[in-house]
Amino acid sequence: MTTTPAFRTGFIAIVGRPNVGKSTLLNHLVGQKVSITSRKAQTTRHRVTGIRTEADAQYVFVDTPGFQTQHRNALNRVMNRTVTQVLQDVDVVLFVVEALHFDSRDSQVLALLPQDRPVLLVINKVDQVAEKNDLLPFMQKLSALFAFTAIVPVSAQQSVQLEELLREIRPHLPESVPMFSEDEITDRSERFLAAELLREKIFRQSGEEIPYSVSVEIEKFEMEGSMRRIHAAVVVDKPGQKAILIGKGGEKLKLIATQARQDMEKLFDGKVYLEVWVKVKSGWADDERAVKSLGYD
Repeated sequence: MTTTPAFRTGFIAIVGRPNVGKSTLLNHLVGQKVSITSRKAQTTRHRVTGIRTEADAQYVFVDTPGFQTQHRNALNRVMNRTVTQVLQDVDVVLFVVEALHFDSRDSQVLALLPQDRPVLLVINKVDQVAEKNDLLPFMQKLSALFAFTAIVPVSAQQSVQLEELLREIRPHLPESVPMFSEDEITDRSERFLAAELLREKIFRQSGEEIPYSVSVEIEKFEMEGSMRRIHAAVVVDKPGQKAILIGKGGEKLKLIATQARQDMEKLFDGKVYLEVWVKVKSGWADDERAVKSLGYD
C-alpha cells in the first residue's frame, strides 16, 4: 500500500551580500513579482515574504536586504538587524552567491549562518559563466568553508535548476498544514507593495547617488469601487535631490510614476490612480527614529 507523503510547510530565508540576485530568485520561485529588483545594490530594504504552494508543500520564502558591510548609517544598521533576526526564525537558509565570485562581503554573511539548521548554498547566475568546468572547483572551494546541506547551481533569471532547489529544500521543512491559502503569494499589504514598486522605478531611473537617499511614504491608499487611489510622497535627503528627481518640467517624476502605476495595475489586477510628489526630510537615513517612522523594521 502506498502512502501519501506528509504535507510540509516552513520558512526559508534567502540571504547574501548585495546584488547577488536574491530578489530575482524569490520572484521566480514564487512565479510573480513580490520583491523589487534593480541593478543597484541594496534595492531590498525590508524582509519580504513570498509564498509558493504545491500539492505536497508550502514554501514561505523570506527575502532579506543584502548584508551591508561598508556603510554604517542608521538605515543600514536596521537592515542588517533584519538579516540577523530572520536567520534566527526560519527552518532553512539559502545562502546565495554569484557564480565564480566570492569575496570578503560574502565571507561576512557566511559568518552569520546558523550551525543548527540546514543551509543550502545557491550559486546564482550560472548562465553568465562561459566555462562551465570552472564551476566545480568553485563549488569545492566553498564547500570547504561551511558544512552546507546541499549545493545547487541556478540561474534565477532564467529559472534554471529552480525545481531542483525546491526538491532539496522540501525534506527539511517541518510536517505541518499550510500557513497560507494556496492563492496567496505574499503576506505584505498592497500599501507596502505600492511603495516598493514606486521605489523600484526610482532606483531604475536615477543615477548612483539618488536611490540611497530616497524612501517612499504612502500617505493615502483608498478603494473607489475597483480603482485604487494612491497618494505617495517620495522622501529625499536634500533639496538638490528633489530637483533631480522631478526633472525638467516634471518629466522624470512623471516617467517614474507612470511606470510604477503600470506595475501596480498588473500586480493588483485593477485600475490605479497614482499621485506622487517629492518632499525633503534632511538626514532621515542617519536618524534611527526617522528610519523606523518610514516603515523599516
